[in-house]
Amino acid sequence: MDTLPTPPGGASADSLRDTVGRSWWVILLFGVFSVLFGIMALINPIAAGAGLTWAIGLFALAEGIVGLIGAFRKDAGVSRGWMILYAAISILFGLLATANPLSMAKSITMVMGAWFVVSGVMRIIWAIRVRKEIDNEWMLILGGVLGVILGALMMMTPVAGLVVGTLWIGCGVLLYGVMQIWAAFHVRKLNR
Repeated sequence: MDTLPTPPGGASADSLRDTVGRSWWVILLFGVFSVLFGIMALINPIAAGAGLTWAIGLFALAEGIVGLIGAFRKDAGVSRGWMILYAAISILFGLLATANPLSMAKSITMVMGAWFVVSGVMRIIWAIRVRKEIDNEWMLILGGVLGVILGALMMMTPVAGLVVGTLWIGCGVLLYGVMQIWAAFHVRKLNR
């Protein structure tokens, strides 16, 4: 085994390799939890979507409380009024998301649908305005039309939008988990 030169800071590559090798189980744990969540999302996407919303609500609640505390510090980086407003919105969202995660998940899907409609319309307008300067502007227009359709469908049936979104997230998290498990066993070899 070749020994790498000692990097500036004093830690040798061998000690770094040993440290990473000893923590392989943390990577494995992330992988296992990711796989379990991915499977849950594929089996019951509505519950997984509500669970995600609940977790995001907890983060928003914590961030709002920290922001509110930070607003009264002397070295706050932004205006106290804006910080208090941001903290209040975060706390309100966090309370709503943790109290009724399924309803909030549907609301988030509706907001996302509205965003798709607006961004689709903007893409169509932009493509029409620059059609003389670019080729194949029809692809931008088509993308805008598809965005409007997707957004309208999400707003008409937010539960279906939630299910589809959660299924996509579940597939991604499942793949991520499998890759983490694979990486954990390769990292474990560094400990030998």
